[in-house]
Amino acid sequence: MVLKVLIRGGGDLASGAARRLHLAGMAVVVLEQARPKAIRRTVAYAAAVDDGTVTIEGVQGVLCQEIPENNTDSVPVLVDEQGSALETWKPDVLVDARMRKRPPEHFGIESAPLVVGLGPGFTAGVDCHAVIETLRGHDLGRVIWDGRAAEDTQAPGAVDGFTTERLLRAPAEGTFTSTRAIGETVAAGETVGEVGREPVRAAIGGILRGLMRPGTSVSAGEKIGDIDPRGKREYCFTVSDKANAVAGRVLEAIHIYLKRRVQ
Repeated sequence: MVLKVLIRGGGDLASGAARRLHLAGMAVVVLEQARPKAIRRTVAYAAAVDDGTVTIEGVQGVLCQEIPENNTDSVPVLVDEQGSALETWKPDVLVDARMRKRPPEHFGIESAPLVVGLGPGFTAGVDCHAVIETLRGHDLGRVIWDGRAAEDTQAPGAVDGFTTERLLRAPAEGTFTSTRAIGETVAAGETVGEVGREPVRAAIGGILRGLMRPGTSVSAGEKIGDIDPRGKREYCFTVSDKANAVAGRVLEAIHIYLKRRVQ
């Protein structure tokens, strides 16, 4: 029997897990919102909502109106903000990868035989069965069967010594516009885009590893881009070390669950 896995969220961490589970032979479906806000769009199945398809290291995500009965070639992506597919498809595993950093609403530990939550906001044994640590450091990817992940630090992990400096944030509320593309080089102080009439400037030089889709409505202070100071363009188009670590531990949690089920 093929294991059915439903993943809520199509960002880069969710997509790393979706790709890994698909390659492991599971039937994986990704649920996204109608207007995704993924930053690393080149490695996020959320991009299929606007583009129709997106391929991440050889595994394609395809926008679908409904879940295909038989699908082994790609990862179906559905616009389903309320998670109604939980009721109709009845997955064996639910992975909540929306990174909302607060306890899930409506669908909790009873949503599937195994419910896995990524990052802060989840408590194993309360609103999910297992939590995967997403904070960079010694415990990145650790599977937590009792307790919580580390609290949200409000700061990204360091890359070449840079933390908050590598993020692009909206200077005001409004619509984000830009003519720049992921993979392009930017210099410190350079204008990358605008929100309303306010410029969005790079604090450091490097490669645009992530950029929110132009035309998206954003709130003041919202993350809208990511600069990689390492300057390696290929990093923009491959699954990150963090996403790979998290993906491997989601797979581990599923295997532990299956082993316990047969004991």
